[in-house]
This record gives sequence, C-alpha cells and structure tokens, in this order.
Amino acid sequence: MLPQDFCWHQPRKRFGQHFLHDKNIIHRLVAAINPQPHQPLVEIGPGLGALTIALLPLVKKMQAVELDRDVIPQLQARCQDLGELIIHQQDVLTTDWQQLAQGLPGLRVVGNLPYNISTPLIFRLLAQCDVITDMHFMLQKEVVDRLTAAPNTHDYGRLSVMVQYYCYAERLFLVPPGAFSPPPKVDSAVVRLTPYRKRPYEVADFVLFRDIVREAFNKRRKTLANSLKGLVSAEQLIAAGISPQARAETLSVKDFVAITNALR
Repeated sequence: MLPQDFCWHQPRKRFGQHFLHDKNIIHRLVAAINPQPHQPLVEIGPGLGALTIALLPLVKKMQAVELDRDVIPQLQARCQDLGELIIHQQDVLTTDWQQLAQGLPGLRVVGNLPYNISTPLIFRLLAQCDVITDMHFMLQKEVVDRLTAAPNTHDYGRLSVMVQYYCYAERLFLVPPGAFSPPPKVDSAVVRLTPYRKRPYEVADFVLFRDIVREAFNKRRKTLANSLKGLVSAEQLIAAGISPQARAETLSVKDFVAITNALR
C-alpha cells in the first residue's frame, strides 16, 4: 500500500514521473551511496522526496534539481526538519554542474532519472565530470545494461564506449516496476558511475574520438573499413593494430582510443 503522501500529486507523463516508494529499495540505494556527513550531495528529480528524506539527515545539507514546481512545496514541507535542502527549480538538461560545485570538493550525484532524458543527461554529466566524484542512478534496466556492457555482447554500443571512457560503470541491483507509483512498464536497475581521476586511456582529439565511435556504431553491421570510410583508412587501422575487417562491437575503449591517436 502506498503512503498517503503519494496521493497528493498526480504524476505527470511529460516529466516522466514515476515516484519511488519501496522502502527496501530506498534502503538498498542509500546503503550503496553510503553518504557521509557534509558530503556535497545533489539529487536529480527528487519529486515527493522518498529518497531525499532518507539522505538529507545523513549529510545535513544537500542540493536538489527539480523541474516540476508543483511538487516543491510538498518536498520542502517533508524535509524542513531533516536538514538544509537547497532546491533549484530548473531543467536538469540545462543545469550548470560547474556552478553547483563551486567551492565544493566534488559532487556526489544521485537520482531516479526520467527514462525519456536519461541518455542526453548522462552525456551532459560526462562533459562536466571533472567536478563529480560519483553518480548513482536508477534507470531503465536496458539503459544500465548498455552503460555497463563489455565488447562482444549484445548491449555493447556507443553509449558503453563513451561512458566507459570517462567512468568505471557498475550495475548494482535490479528494481521491479512495483517499487514505483505509477509502475513503469519496464524493469529498472541501479548503476554506479565513478569518473576516473586519471583515465586509463587518453585521446589526443576528443571530437575525432566521438565521431569515430558514432560512425562505427551507426553502421555496426559493417566492417570498420566500410563504416569508417572517409574518416579512417584501412592502412591507418592497421597502423593502430586494428583489423579493417573487425566490427565496432568487437573493439574495446582502448581500441577506439588507439584508432583516434593513430590519426594524430
């Protein structure tokens, strides 16, 4: 049975709202995050505060980014005696994470992300990950599978390579639809993304790296000699130690970095 609080607000489809209410899942998520007092925590899309209420007393002060202005008064009321909650009423896709991090040692970002913006949001966070210590997100299971996939697997693709260039990605646990109100039509999962302080492989030209990865997976059924035609020659692939007959899903992050750097 849902807490009475969840009857106060009609979830909005345009915001992709599915409010977390399962206490066991909340406890598992808090344990995975393991927040410590005064760590700079930022929650994305707190909604009615099911996770916020569990986190705020542990860190004493935190920030939240919430687009739906109608839930903010309820969120403030539920959290008023738990610590200091700073709410930014704005679109998280335009949030300046550098600004949120001013004077702080490194943001810890958490959230139950709307499925419809999860991929563009993750790319935006990666672009500013120098101010982020780690990220714990509840996402559609299919997206988490792609984030954490290894080469030569069905789920491995552009998202896998780009995220794993920046971060160590771990799938933590599954979350059933019934943990949310309203329940989504798909399973969810929790992922931990930890940006590398020193990346294992560094590209000399990130824009070129991004373009190579995109083109390789846009035509993933073709060999690299065909999918990268116009960007990389067969001779350049060989010079990077990569077979021109290989396909994108067989290449590791290290391989894509090697191709990029060979062109420099």
